Amino acid sequence: MFRNLIPALADRYRVIAPDLPGFGFSDAPDRKHFHYTFANLAKVVDSFTETISLDRYAIYDYGAPVGLRLALAHPERITAIVSQNGNAYEEGLSQGWNPIQKYWKEPTAENRAALRDFLKPETTKWQYLHGVQDESLVAPETYQLDSSLMARAARRDPA
Repeated sequence: MFRNLIPALADRYRVIAPDLPGFGFSDAPDRKHFHYTFANLAKVVDSFTETISLDRYAIYDYGAPVGLRLALAHPERITAIVSQNGNAYEEGLSQGWNPIQKYWKEPTAENRAALRDFLKPETTKWQYLHGVQDESLVAPETYQLDSSLMARAARRDPA
């Protein structure tokens, strides 16, 4: 997703771009053994920053609730926050989040199965292209790769 941005910044900044567990090409621990919550994802990233000795850094955070938790836990480390397509509060969630919020409140197999539409290739493509004035500027491999990686997770977790 950031393959064009990273080189543009790397001549002036040290750029580190970790994927969250279960995102991109990172390992996706079984949800029986790993809690995919914003709090836990923030702990993982916090541990990562400590492991590589990052004591001051700016966050370009596509997953705003993770970055917010890092900033609240260690405000002295954060030099800047750039948040894209993210909100860290429930009031900012659109109606499109209703099925996810329902699952958060009632984590039943039925409510989880209702989330499968979010993993369909056409949904992923829509997320990349919705609101884009010139779709030719979005490389198709971005949403195709994203879709194939999410299909990997769907095969592993048929619920």
